Amino acid sequence: MNNVKTAFWMVLLTVILVVVGRFVAGDVGMVVTFVLAVVLNGTAYWFSDRIALAMARAQEVSQAEAPRLHAIADELALRYGVPKPRVYLSPDPTPNAFATGRNPQHAAIVVNQGLLELLNDRELTGVLAHELGHVSNRDILISSVVAVLAGAITMIANLAQWSLFWGGGSRDGDRGSSPFGLIGVLLTVVLAPLAATLVQLAVSRSREYEADATGARVSGDPLALASALSKLEQVNKRGASPVAQPAFAHLYIVNPLSGGGFSSLFSTHPPVEERIRRLEAMTLAGQVRT
Repeated sequence: MNNVKTAFWMVLLTVILVVVGRFVAGDVGMVVTFVLAVVLNGTAYWFSDRIALAMARAQEVSQAEAPRLHAIADELALRYGVPKPRVYLSPDPTPNAFATGRNPQHAAIVVNQGLLELLNDRELTGVLAHELGHVSNRDILISSVVAVLAGAITMIANLAQWSLFWGGGSRDGDRGSSPFGLIGVLLTVVLAPLAATLVQLAVSRSREYEADATGARVSGDPLALASALSKLEQVNKRGASPVAQPAFAHLYIVNPLSGGGFSSLFSTHPPVEERIRRLEAMTLAGQVRT
């Protein structure tokens, strides 16, 4: 089922990218962006995890360097019945974490330095159980692919802004002076990043609820994750991460670029309050594994 989902999002984002190219540079732009989309789809499938790790400035850490993280990862991998993911540490001072990789055999978990400093062992276990939930649910490939393609769409839209200064959206000869060319570019600049964000939102929100539930059941401690989410939300609302990139924001356990207010309407993550409510409800219903 996840292969079908991945293919669907690849096709949808490819269409968006080609449409952006059409508006920016006409038929030539459409062909160029289609070729770019094919290349990016292949790149996203095979190398999206490396791109995500590079964007987070994450470095793999050994058991000797991070015994606390490895001990928790070892235990949770056994509980999940999946290969132990590679463990990475990001210098990002904001508390957060994410998982990436195309399948459980090639998975990696990234923990920000700020997370280690904020959470106790019980809460850290809850966060890593959530991330192993993504690995076990096999949705890390979808998220990573969407991140790469959404980033490309945003980049093309940003480049489209420059076309306003170099011909005002002119293209295809006699249509160069048409005001519709300019309107098309303006719409592309505004709507393309919005479309990419909406796709990220659609992918991310449902998978966060699923990973919360999976992680809570396997760890047997929903309230530990609830406590961690509460702490992460409070700190991340004070200021955006200086490291996280917008195209990869949906990979994290909480929005690393959250500012609250109107921007929360387009957050790639579901409301933390609702996530905590669901975790507390799981505890009351006894939906945990011990």
